[in-house]
Parts: sequence; structure tokens; C-alpha cells
Amino acid sequence: MEAILTECVRNSLEHLLYRNAIFMCERLCAEFPSEKNLQLLASCYLRNNQAHCAYYILKGKQAAPCRYLFALSCFQMDLLNEAEAALSSTDVPNGAAGHYLLGLVYRYTDRRQRAINHFNQALSLDPLLWAAYEELCILGAAEEASSVFDKGASLCIQKQYLNHGSGTQSLQTPNEDHDGASSRTLGSEDISPRKLKQMHGNNLRDISGNYHGTTNQPVTGVPIGLPFYSTPSPVTTQAQLSGVAPPPLCRNVQPNGPNLRTYGADSTPRATVNSNIAGPRRKFVDEGKLRKRRSTRLAGGPKSSSVTTRSLTIRKGQSWASDATYEGARHDMDDESRLNATTSSSSPHGDNRAGPEGDARSSVAAVPCNSKVIDGASDILALLRLLGEGFRLSCLCRCQDALDTYTKLPPKHYNTGWVLSQVGKAYFELVDYLEADHAFTRARHFTPYSVEGMDIYSTVLYHLKEDMKLSYLAQELIYTDRLAPQTWCAMGNCYGLQKDHETALKNFQRAVQLNSRFAYAHTLCGHEYVALEDFENGIKSYQSALRIDPRHYNAWYGLGMIYLRQEKFQFSEHNFRVAFQINPFSSVIMSYLGTALHELRRNSEALEMMDRAILADRKNPFPLYQKANILASMENLDGALAVLEELKESAPRESSIYALMGRIYKRKNMHGKAMLHFGQALDLKPSATDVASIKAAIEKLHVPDELDDEEC
Repeated sequence: MEAILTECVRNSLEHLLYRNAIFMCERLCAEFPSEKNLQLLASCYLRNNQAHCAYYILKGKQAAPCRYLFALSCFQMDLLNEAEAALSSTDVPNGAAGHYLLGLVYRYTDRRQRAINHFNQALSLDPLLWAAYEELCILGAAEEASSVFDKGASLCIQKQYLNHGSGTQSLQTPNEDHDGASSRTLGSEDISPRKLKQMHGNNLRDISGNYHGTTNQPVTGVPIGLPFYSTPSPVTTQAQLSGVAPPPLCRNVQPNGPNLRTYGADSTPRATVNSNIAGPRRKFVDEGKLRKRRSTRLAGGPKSSSVTTRSLTIRKGQSWASDATYEGARHDMDDESRLNATTSSSSPHGDNRAGPEGDARSSVAAVPCNSKVIDGASDILALLRLLGEGFRLSCLCRCQDALDTYTKLPPKHYNTGWVLSQVGKAYFELVDYLEADHAFTRARHFTPYSVEGMDIYSTVLYHLKEDMKLSYLAQELIYTDRLAPQTWCAMGNCYGLQKDHETALKNFQRAVQLNSRFAYAHTLCGHEYVALEDFENGIKSYQSALRIDPRHYNAWYGLGMIYLRQEKFQFSEHNFRVAFQINPFSSVIMSYLGTALHELRRNSEALEMMDRAILADRKNPFPLYQKANILASMENLDGALAVLEELKESAPRESSIYALMGRIYKRKNMHGKAMLHFGQALDLKPSATDVASIKAAIEKLHVPDELDDEEC
């Protein structure tokens, strides 16, 4: 009964029938209230997004898998202290996944170095745990991808998957753990742990180099037509492997037959038909678990592995009926079939001579699994090196380098939603909104179901003032996933573009409610508070974003802008400086940092920063304007006019340029030119505040500078 209920629960989980899995697992726990079954019930609740149920079920449990699931439920409920206690009370459970989860706990409790250590530990245990490398990139602590996904990682993957492939051949008794913690093989003699480790732990070099014989002879002595993982005949093994007999494994002698056969240590027919094997096959109570474990065989293996898989599938469909009706009738058939199989797998002399054709076919059957694992690991790591390096450079704000890296990807990987979203983000950071729009549009084309990066895409459309496209995007995201924070960020930007800041703020707050760890939503809330001139709540929103991600430079920039408007120039300079350290390539951040330095009367530093901002982005007119303003304050009027003349060529419709030129000409007592430029500024329809300022300057045109309270 326990095995049937367990299999039912696992089938329900596999088919995403979570309500049925929960119901049947409750029956299982009521009938058999073991910690293993409670763990299964908790996993059902977690998959059904009911972390609080898993929390109460697993509270106080000490088994490693239970502690991991309990910590995961605590993390989802934002009980980070309890999650940390569960993961770090003894050894970290669940290997790489446990270290990754503990790293997240440390990250969100502002213990950066510990988080980095656990993310690195997770990567060392599982080089394919991409999420850990992603977190290291976000923290700005990732090594170059080439040094992470290197040959050592390849060997680690090979070891894991070769051992996994060997491990799936072993069978479990009913009272053993279903996760494969303790498994043993069936045979006529016991195998020592040393020999078992030697068989299962060897990598390709050990397998290919630890035999004596001709180069075209199969490494493991596998007979023709048998799977690669099948056990060689013991006589052949002793001749080829220096007398070290590997553990007997379960193999399928007749791939198309209804039953699997097991073999002992002797290759003679008499030894094969012994009392332990010739009798009726002992039924396993928990055969569903065995099928579950076999189904995890290495994907993409050689043809021999697929033969074994097919035979297991046949057994899955046929053996249940045949066990009940065919058990007594097949006793006599077992002896004959085992005799035929043993005779065909070894010669009477035990030398396993199969002829030249047989040797070649056996050699091909022996090596492909390992070679495919090695080739597959190399291909995966080569891909991860490109993706990882591109993402690392993007997190370091080296966006052009990141774009160059992404272009090296094969087209089938480049034209995916995640990569194109990263490309769009890189163009967004480079303030190339048109290219960003193009990249995100392609991402939507290839993955219209994904919301990845749509918060940034909505901001791109906001800056481009594409109100129709932004409204359409927001509506599409509502239909796609109304519970994603990216959706409500797009809605907020849509209302923000219409100057409806209160409604925009409500949408951004909705995004925060859906995911309180979404830093960009907090930052957008801060922007709207600033637009409403609620600086106190704006500061709180920016600080909330920084508690989630200290490298979120947009929040540092927002704080700097608030303090600049409040004329707290030292605070402003500090926040702009931190933002500049995180993103040293942003022309906007350099410009405002230079502005804060100018207000602190540190004009030489301000000029240097403005020059760097101009070089970073020559299309940005703001640093040129601020440089002219600084030069005018230093009484370098001719230099200021030269900068403004250059700026006038690139931004001919900016009224502030003409207004500043008018003030400079006034200071040079060139009233005619001053009046001309003031008039041109008014013709360009500036804001109401600028209009008042320009008219006041015109009224005081003939007032001497020393009597003029107006500061340039």
C-alpha cells in the first residue's frame, strides 16, 4: 500500500496535479507517518505555492532533506533567521542547492562575503548551477567565466554523470531509501566497497587505460549486442583487468524480451543456473521507485543505453501482468535462457573471442557513453563561458564588452528571450534606446510568453515617449502574467508617461507587494515620489532598493538627485560617487557628480568629471552645458561661449543654451547679443519657470553686474 500511494503521489507531481498529490500524500502520511513521507507531503505543498503548510509540517525535523525544504519554506515566507538556522545547524544539506539557498539568505541579510563564499561553494559542487554564478555577478564578485567553467568543471561534470549512469544500474531492496542513499547490486557473490568504488568512480582515462589487450578489444569485455553498462563475463574481466572483478550489475540479455536477467560471478552454464537465480524472481514491493530511479539515466547516451532504456520501458508495461500470471510457468524457461545468454556472451575457454567484427562493434559500444559525456560537458561549458562572461560584464556595467561577447553566441542561442533581453538591457545602459527597443521587440517575438526584462523594456518606451507601444505592452503583460512584478512596472511607466504620478505610484507599489525583493520596483516608486515632491518617502524607497541590492546604482543616483534638490551637496556628492563607482561608464552619473562638485566649489574636479562625461557619451548635451556653466563661474567667459557654440550645433532647440549665452554676453556688456539670445530662448517655448527667469534677466539687462543679484 505504501509503495502504491508513493508512486501515485510521484506520478501526480510529474503531471503537475498538485491537488491530487496533496490529497494522496495525506492518505500516505495518515497510514504510514514516517519522516520520509512527511517530507514528500511538504514538497507537494511547496510545489503548490503553500510554503506555510510545509513550514508547519517540517518544523523540528532533523533529516537533511527535511531541513532543506524547511529552509526553503522559511525563505519564501521571509523568515530568514529560521532558514539560516535550519541550513547551518550542522552540515549544509542537499549539497550545492543547500549552499546556494544559504548564500541567498546571507545576501538578503547584508552579509555579502558569506554569501559569496557559499555561492562559490555551490559552484564547486555543481558547475552547472548557473543561478549561483548569476548571484555572484549581481554581487560584483564573479570571476571570469573562463576560470569558472574550465577543465576542472568539466571533470566534475564527467564524474557526476558517469557515476550517475553507473548508479542507475543498481537495484534497491524495498526497505532502502527511495532517493538512492544506499543501493546494492544483485549477484551470487558480495563485492567489497573498494571494488565498487573502483568500478563506479573511474573516469574515462581510468576506463580506457586499465586493461591489458589489443587496442580494438572492448574495454569492459561487453559482448556484442549488450548495453555498455552491462557487466562483462568474469573470465574475460580477469584476463583483461588484472584479476579485479567488477561488481555484478543488472543487464538485459534479451532487449526485446519481457524480463530482465541477472548474472552471477561464474561464466559457466552450471554456475549460472544455481539455486539463487534459477528459482522464481523475487518481487520487489517498491518497483515504482526502481523505475523512477532508472528513468534518471543519463540523457543523450549511446545506442546501447537507449536499448537498456527501451527494455526497462517494456518491463514497465509488461512485467506487472507477467509477474502474476507467468511466475510459475517460467521457471523452466529461466534455465534455458540463462544457458543461451551465457554461452553467447563468452567462449567455452573464457577468452571472449568475438572476431574482428565483434571486437570493433564491442569497442564502439564500450566508449561512446563516456565520450559523449565528455563532449557534452565541453559543449555545455563552452556555451556557459560565453553566457557567463556576457552576464558578468553586463553586471559590471561594461555593456559594450557584454554586447561583443553575446554576438559570439550561435544564432540558435542568441535568438532566445533571455539573451535578447540581456542585449536590450545593455543597450539601455548605453542610453541607446532605439537599439534597446529593437532587441526587446525581437525578444518578445521569440518568447512572447516571457516577462523577463519587460520592466526595463517599459522604461525604454517611457524614454522614447512611445505611449501607444507602452500601453499595448502593458496590456499584453496583464494577459500574460498579472502576478509578475514586471507587469505592474510596465503599467506604472504607462501612467507615468501620462503624468499621472499617483496612479503610477500605486502600480509600482503593487509590484513591490508581489515581490518585495524586486529592487527596480522600489526604485521606480522612489522616482514617482520625487515627481510628487515627497522626498521623505522617496528616500525610503531608494533605501529599500539598496537593502535588496547594494549595487543597484539607480537607487544611489536617485538619492543623489534628492539631496541635490535639497541643496545637501555633500550628501549628494557621496551618493553620486557611490553610483559612479558601481557604474563608471555612465555619462549621466558623471554629469551630476560634476554638478555636485561644482556646488561644493571644487571646480577643477568638476571640470575633470565633465570632460570624462563628454567623452563617455558625446550625444549627451548635459555635460557640455554644465561645463560651460562651470567655466562661466570661473570667469572664463570666452571658453564658456566656445563650448556653448559647439553645443548649439548638436542641440539647436534647447532654450537653456541660448539663455546661458545671453547671460554671458550681458556680463561682457554685449547687450545687443544678449537680447538676441534671450529672445531666441523665449521663441523655443521653455517651461514656465525658465520663462520667468529669462524675462527677469531681460529686465535687468542694463543693470551692472555688481548690482545684479542674479547669479550666473
